[in-house]
Amino acid sequence: QLQASGGGLVQVGGSLRLSCAASGLTLNRVNLGWFRQAPGKEREFLTTIRWSGSTAYGDSVKGRFTASRENAKNTAYLQMNSLKPEDTAVYYCAADEDRSVAIRDTRSYDYWGQGTEVTVSS
Repeated sequence: QLQASGGGLVQVGGSLRLSCAASGLTLNRVNLGWFRQAPGKEREFLTTIRWSGSTAYGDSVKGRFTASRENAKNTAYLQMNSLKPEDTAVYYCAADEDRSVAIRDTRSYDYWGQGTEVTVSS
């Protein structure tokens, strides 16, 4: 089970840190992805932190967002800086137990958090 939290309302240029707390699985044994979905749009890949600790980012967030993980707390984080109005969306964390190479494909992920809403106001 994954529990996402940390969303909220933030002004343009501000920062937020999302958390994804895991239970029933161990984050350093899975790929943990972050996605978002804006109204009327498809779910978009943001980043994955792999079981090894390596990361990969989507082009829309590269250089602004950072994925990390705290093994002792079995929690993953998404640090979001320089936020823009187009970052407004519901953000989801997801776990892939098979560690697929297709990290950008939502079908690779077995478990999803409930989503946390981020609104960036101008």
